[in-house]
Amino acid sequence: MGKKYHLFEVFGIELEYMLIDTSSFKIAPIVDTLLTAKNGTLTSDIDNGTVAWSNELVAHVVEIKTNGPTANLETLSEDFHNNILEINSLLKPLSTKLLPTACHPLMNPLRDTQLWKHSYSEVYELYNRIFDCKGHGWSNVQSTHINLPFYDDKEFEKLHAAIRIILPLLPGLCASSPILEGRVTDFKDTRLEYYKNNQKEIPEMTGLVIPERVFSKVDYYATIFEPINKAIKKYDTNNILDHHFLNSRGAIARFDRNAIEIRLVDIQECPKADIAICVLIIEVLKKLVNGELAPLKNQKKWLKQDLFQILNATIKDAENYNIYNTDYLELFNMNAGTSVKNLWKHLYELVKDNLSDNYQNAIEIILEHGTLSTRILTALEEDSSEKNIRIIYNQLADCLESNTLFIPKK
Repeated sequence: MGKKYHLFEVFGIELEYMLIDTSSFKIAPIVDTLLTAKNGTLTSDIDNGTVAWSNELVAHVVEIKTNGPTANLETLSEDFHNNILEINSLLKPLSTKLLPTACHPLMNPLRDTQLWKHSYSEVYELYNRIFDCKGHGWSNVQSTHINLPFYDDKEFEKLHAAIRIILPLLPGLCASSPILEGRVTDFKDTRLEYYKNNQKEIPEMTGLVIPERVFSKVDYYATIFEPINKAIKKYDTNNILDHHFLNSRGAIARFDRNAIEIRLVDIQECPKADIAICVLIIEVLKKLVNGELAPLKNQKKWLKQDLFQILNATIKDAENYNIYNTDYLELFNMNAGTSVKNLWKHLYELVKDNLSDNYQNAIEIILEHGTLSTRILTALEEDSSEKNIRIIYNQLADCLESNTLFIPKK
C-alpha cells in the first residue's frame, strides 16, 4: 500500500473512451495498436507525464487517468485534452478516432465485441466465462471514475456515508447514454440500466448498486467482501480474482489504496465537462462530510433500498425526475416534488464559488440545457435514423477534439 492521504487531499480521475473507424463509424478494436504506436512495443500501461493510458476489458476502449493521486484539478481538463489530441493524432493514420459518451449508439455487442487479448487477459477470460461479456453492460460502456482518499475508519465512515447519499442524483447530472443499437431506449442512463443487472449470475457483486450501510473496514469485509469471495469460489478455481476488483457497487471501497471509487458517472463529450462534474460532486461531498447539509447520523441511517428507489428513477428520467421522498429532500433543505435538476441547481449555488470560471461555465450549460442525454435527444429532433445518429455523434467527437460542450442548435 502506498502513502495514505486525508479526505479531499488528493484525487484520482479515470476517463474511458471508445475507438471508432472514421468511415464506417463501427468500433475499432485496436487499442493494442494505439499503445504500441505510442510506446514502440506493446504495453498495457503508458506513463505520459501527469496522465497515464491503459487498456480495458474490451479491445476498443482506452482509459486515460491521473498518473497517481493529484491535488490539482484546476488544469486537469487541459491535461486530459492534450492526451486526447495526442491519441487522435496517433489514430488518424489508422482511420480511427476517439468517440465520447457512455455507449456507442449503433454497436451490436454480440457481433462486434473483442476482448483484450494481452496482459491480464486470463482475468477477462474468466469474467467472460462467468458473465458472457458480450452484452451492453460489459462491452459497450464508458464511464468516469472518481477516486477519493480516506485516512482511517473515522474518515471512511464520513466519506462512505456522504457518497451513498449523493449516488442517486448522479444520473441527473451526467447521463449520456440514451441510444443503443440505433434506438432511443427510454432510459437517459442506459449504461446504468444495464449496470444494475449485468452480474445477475452472482448478485453479491453488484448488490443494489447503492452500497450497504457499512462504515468501518471490519464491517465492510464482513458485509460485502466475504459474501463476494464465497459466491465466486466455485467459478474462480485458480484464485485469480481479487474482491476489490469484483465489487461492482456504484461506489467501491479500495482498502488496498485507502480510497473509495465512485463508478456511476457517465463519461461526457469533453474533459472540460467531465472534470467540472467531478469538481461539483467533490465540493458537494465536502459539504456533506463537514456536516453542513445534514448531520452524520442522518446520512448514515439511509437504507440502500430507499436510496436505490431514487437512483432507479434517475436512471430512467435523469434531471427530469421529481423527488417526493421528503426525508431525502430534507437532507438538502428542499421541498417535496423538487426535480433532480433543481436540486443540482441548489447544490451548485452552494458550492459554485469553489469552482473555477471554466468549470462554472460547463456546469451552467448542463443545468440550462440538460444532461448530455437530453441534449443528444434534443439534437436528434425525433429522427433516430442511423444517418442522423452518426451526424450527432460525429459532432460529439468534434467536441472531444476541441474540449467544448455540446449545445444543440435550435
